Amino acid sequence: MAWLVLVISGVLEAVWATALGRSEGLTRVVPTVVFAAGLVLSMAGLAYSMRTLPTGTSYAVWVGIGATLTVVYAMLTGQEPFSLLKALFLALIIGGVV
Repeated sequence: MAWLVLVISGVLEAVWATALGRSEGLTRVVPTVVFAAGLVLSMAGLAYSMRTLPTGTSYAVWVGIGATLTVVYAMLTGQEPFSLLKALFLALIIGGVV
């Protein structure tokens, strides 16, 4: 169960990071609310997972999922350009986490 919660928390990290970027310095209401809710849920899930999983492993998986999904989403929506080098580095992050 801890692993499932950790993966979901990693996805929520990507949600709050993306919402933070769209909030324009926390001045736009909807992205700011999504940011705050995503942050709280993501941290709560990380904390729950760390009750049974090692801290270093939990954090590495959480950050790896969140960072990778944030960049992939940005590339898919056109906010960030795609490059083969960037794809290689994302693959290395995923491989390292696994």
